[in-house]
Amino acid sequence: MMVSLPTRYPEYLVAAIVIILAPGPSVLFAIARAISWGRVAAVFTVAGNALGMFTLSVLVAFGLGPILQRSEVAFISVQVLGGLYLIYLGLDAIRHSKIQAQDMLNQGEIRPSNLSSIRDGFWVGALNPKGLVFFAAILPQFLDRDGSNLTAQLLLMGATFAILAFIGDGTWGLLAGTVRNAMANSPSRLVLMRRIGGVVMILLGVFTLLAVV
Repeated sequence: MMVSLPTRYPEYLVAAIVIILAPGPSVLFAIARAISWGRVAAVFTVAGNALGMFTLSVLVAFGLGPILQRSEVAFISVQVLGGLYLIYLGLDAIRHSKIQAQDMLNQGEIRPSNLSSIRDGFWVGALNPKGLVFFAAILPQFLDRDGSNLTAQLLLMGATFAILAFIGDGTWGLLAGTVRNAMANSPSRLVLMRRIGGVVMILLGVFTLLAVV
């Protein structure tokens, strides 16, 4: 059965693009792979990452969808907790930006196979706390609670997020692979990116909390 697009789907696209462009673990990982081993490794890593994100969205959809369908309290609680956690993630990203960015550059000398790149990217995407918070707390506020099945809506929007993530993170990886020498010699640029990403996550968390009020 075809699932109609939620009424707030355009707004959801904007929110998804904003959080994808904010440099988090997935972006830094793709950049690090590009700097260490070039654009091909980065693209396969991003493909695995997108698959991991979609897998995470599927788990959230089947676990969270039925609950949100039945409970208004659960719907609001998820948004509040998600907003607070996003603020925490943003503060943590800023606090540890220098250490995390430097660690991402220390990838070793042996270029991984394409399959290994997909596997590594998959786990980064599946275990990315930013993705978990987005699917569990940010995404539900864009659903039509009085519309079609919420689980189906969550799956549709999760797939949308994975596609956008592949495009966005893949672009970061290709750019980093193109200017890999400049990026590798200036880890401070990764630190700045990480801090900007932290600020964006804090703002998104604040907006999420305000939407509940």
